[in-house]
Amino acid sequence: MPRTTLTFGGLLISVGIISYAVTGFISWTALIPAFLGMLIVICGLIALKNTTSGLSIALVISVLGVLGTSMNVLKVGELISGQAECPLAIGASTVTFVLLIVYIVTGVRLFLTARRGDKAEATTA
Repeated sequence: MPRTTLTFGGLLISVGIISYAVTGFISWTALIPAFLGMLIVICGLIALKNTTSGLSIALVISVLGVLGTSMNVLKVGELISGQAECPLAIGASTVTFVLLIVYIVTGVRLFLTARRGDKAEATTA
């Protein structure tokens, strides 16, 4: 899972850099996915040494990212209808939201599987 964390962090950094470039290097808020990605990459590096701590922190950051991007994700209808004021922000937020949701689901499944494994070992011992 640490490698998965590093991969998702890299993808988020890419989303942020691409968004920033598309805005003509003007909108600093387009870099928000990149900042989230950097934090998640740092957590992935921590997870290489201490898996539980690194992944737990990365999941908390991901949940906060989902909450932060959800405001723009709710405007997808406006984007589809062509009435969005900031279509790039909605698109980048939606991509970030989806990546973070996939990461959270993957991480939670890993923790649940590990917990089940611990319980199975405890009952056989």
